[in-house]
Amino acid sequence: MRRMALTLALIFAATAAVAEIRRSPTGANVNTQGATTVFISYGGLQNQIPAEALWCADLVPAAPDIGMKCNPSRTWGRLPLRYELTRPSGAGGYTDIMTIPQNVARRAYESAATGATSSFFYVRRFVSTTGGPDEYVYIVCRLAGGGASVPLALTDVKLQFATDRQVLSTRTGEAPPAFHADISYTGSGRLAGRWEVVVPGDEPPSAQDLLPEASLPLELRTSQKHYAQLARFDVFLPPGGKHRLEGPKPEKLPVAVEGLYQVLLRVEATNDKEGNSDLSGLGTGGGVVYTGGVAGFSLPALRYYVGAANPSLETSALQVIEQIAPTVDGRLKRGAPLEFHWKGAGAGALVRLEIHGAADAPVLDAVLDPGTETYVAPSWLPERVSGADFTWRVVAIDSEGRVLQSSTWRALHYVD
Repeated sequence: MRRMALTLALIFAATAAVAEIRRSPTGANVNTQGATTVFISYGGLQNQIPAEALWCADLVPAAPDIGMKCNPSRTWGRLPLRYELTRPSGAGGYTDIMTIPQNVARRAYESAATGATSSFFYVRRFVSTTGGPDEYVYIVCRLAGGGASVPLALTDVKLQFATDRQVLSTRTGEAPPAFHADISYTGSGRLAGRWEVVVPGDEPPSAQDLLPEASLPLELRTSQKHYAQLARFDVFLPPGGKHRLEGPKPEKLPVAVEGLYQVLLRVEATNDKEGNSDLSGLGTGGGVVYTGGVAGFSLPALRYYVGAANPSLETSALQVIEQIAPTVDGRLKRGAPLEFHWKGAGAGALVRLEIHGAADAPVLDAVLDPGTETYVAPSWLPERVSGADFTWRVVAIDSEGRVLQSSTWRALHYVD
């Protein structure tokens, strides 16, 4: 056993010597019995982009690639695409939101109960855009309770009027009933933010706008759209994992104009010593990134209609658009057919596929029939993209071109 431990130590030391990508934190306490979300910063990337992420019980050398990767025989799961929130950040950096599903936590707990080590690994693969070797970067996940030693993260949020109806209709001038948010969380600390309302005529929030502030890198936190503020909140969440956050008085909700309204729960980043990300030493910037209130999903909106409801508008506004392909690594061969796939735009809404190139310059806007969930890009697309990097998203619109819902922007990269 002593010889094995020494051998593993030498392997880890050797791979660390050649690895270039750094991360913060290097390890985190995670919930034993449920989901956990952790904000991770990476630095030192050189012409590299993130690919898939796995959880596993132990690691093996990645040679001829760089670092330590998951042992294939002891791999427990892959980060679901719906939780994929990697974003470029700073100089040669990325942020990553590690959301551990409950089934992975259960596997880790069962393994520890049989006498195995009480830690496991989250491993993100990075691929080179210039033909270099892949690099694997791991985070140590240490089993703990769901209390104060775990990062303050939201694991589920449900917004509800004091009624069983998911979408509420009311008459002009008549206030809707009271409402609240039922929040499941790990860790403990301050939950701060505000209630906002989207009124008819406002551009609806995108999936990125609905993320908690702590789920975004610093440079994107100020880019989220803001709407009319109803009230602020600042409460302390003790260890326990459940909290009901009461909304402001319903009389504050606007009801003067007919149309669709959305009540938003906007969660701001707070200082969380168990989950903050330290950028010093990563080479992407300086200081500490506050991550209290992080979540691996966009927060839901509470919707109500004033006047007669439009069934088509109601159906489309309730959708969450999920981008399915191209996948997260985003590496594309020039000249190869390129197909986009998504779901959730709504059967009654037109679909607009948007592609932007360098400096966010529009390259393609394709308006598609309702219910469309796939699009084959024209052969001239690689020529129109200035450079190798571009982004895409899917937008649901009504017959007058008004935005009902949109996906996040996803990055892609051409390789020669």
